[in-house]
Amino acid sequence: MQDRSGANTLSLSLEIELLRSFAVIAEVRALSRAAARIGRTQSALSQQMKRLEDIVDQPLFQRTGRGVVLTNPGERLLVHAQRILRLHDEAMADLCGKGLSGSIRFGCPDDYAAVFLPALLRQFSSQHPHAQVEVVCGPTPRLAEQLTKRALDLAMLSLPEDRSGGDVIRREQLVWIGCPGMESAHYDPLPLALSDPDTLDHIAACEALRRAGRAYRIAYASSSLAGLMALVRSGQAFAVITQTAVPADLCVLNADAGLPALPGVGISLKFARERPSLLTSAFAEHIRLTLPLL
Repeated sequence: MQDRSGANTLSLSLEIELLRSFAVIAEVRALSRAAARIGRTQSALSQQMKRLEDIVDQPLFQRTGRGVVLTNPGERLLVHAQRILRLHDEAMADLCGKGLSGSIRFGCPDDYAAVFLPALLRQFSSQHPHAQVEVVCGPTPRLAEQLTKRALDLAMLSLPEDRSGGDVIRREQLVWIGCPGMESAHYDPLPLALSDPDTLDHIAACEALRRAGRAYRIAYASSSLAGLMALVRSGQAFAVITQTAVPADLCVLNADAGLPALPGVGISLKFARERPSLLTSAFAEHIRLTLPLL
């Protein structure tokens, strides 16, 4: 392939800063938001992406009325870019002593912790071996309260689908789950095992059932995900959880089960302070870049 100057593209290279900017745009899906996060003008960011497209000789973005979306070559490049950036940052931390140190308190809902935290923490530790991340698990409302009190530095929170806005890192679908062999049609009222009354799974389940005219009762309400799953495994109740976090031994109930559709949720990050520490910012950026790929 040749670029517009006629030079062979094999003599060109994928520069780290171009890939870093590309990864941010791919995450937020809008040049204006990406420019604000990176600290460049939108014009400068556009020039960077034009240069990257010239290097790979492929269109990477398609503009839409709501921002930009990746083309097929863009999606393929993103996979390579994430891997290159991770290895680059790990090498710099290891060889140049640039790994950060210190400790942060990070809040995370139980269902996300079980699925996402092992990979997030393992990769961050490899880049910053002297940093300590203390994890506090709990429902989103309780984590938000701790952020307000500054008992946490950063938290991963669930947002309603209709209010998630442009700060969403990843979207998840809420689903009904039950023990294998349980038939929801056999229960009237429907027994539920739900989180605290102000959590999204509790609100979504009750509102969906009320709209459908389906009777229900709260058999168990707790902020403990382990407790909720134990009751579902006993065959005493149905629950609502994000689809990614469904345990292998429980069943997702589809539309044929006679239960109403549930909304999705958005995963976002929130800082306790307007000016977070360098370590807290670095961990947040790590999550933004890594979470969509898990």
